[in-house]
Amino acid sequence: MRKIMLLIGCSVATLPSVFADSVIRPGLWEVTTKSDLLQLIPHVPAEQMQQITRLAKQYGLEMPQISNGAANSTMCITPEMAKQEVPSYLFENQTGCTVKNASRTGNRYQMELTCSNAQFKGDGYAEGVFMTPESFSGQAEFDSVVQGSPIVAHAETTGRWVSEYCDVVKPLR
Repeated sequence: MRKIMLLIGCSVATLPSVFADSVIRPGLWEVTTKSDLLQLIPHVPAEQMQQITRLAKQYGLEMPQISNGAANSTMCITPEMAKQEVPSYLFENQTGCTVKNASRTGNRYQMELTCSNAQFKGDGYAEGVFMTPESFSGQAEFDSVVQGSPIVAHAETTGRWVSEYCDVVKPLR
């Protein structure tokens, strides 16, 4: 009995280090982001939403489906992206953002963000946790200026692996 308990204890003790070396699973992912700012989308005039959609397309992004304060989208994670220690591809070069001071400890990651484009400038912080290779959750805080107006934004994000095939979604650039 003592040997069994020792074996179980050793197995449990090595779980965090085993997971720390794992990567997220490549393939099609469903990502949901919730934010108070997304609650305002129904009040944005149609012309301005068209501008936002055009801006997103300039950066190679498709506007996600937004309802009830949440943006739902799918994304393709390539095998190369999945091998990265920190998922900076979720932010880097997306709408003009750069990542700095990115780190990962075990199954947790964190990074600082600086974003700058014609519509949006600001600094932020993102952190998250890989619950399994097929799911993650995280949050981001931004202190920014959007079209000349100062805004502090907070967002909660969850992701779940859907399929190994990304036929309908292009990988992030």
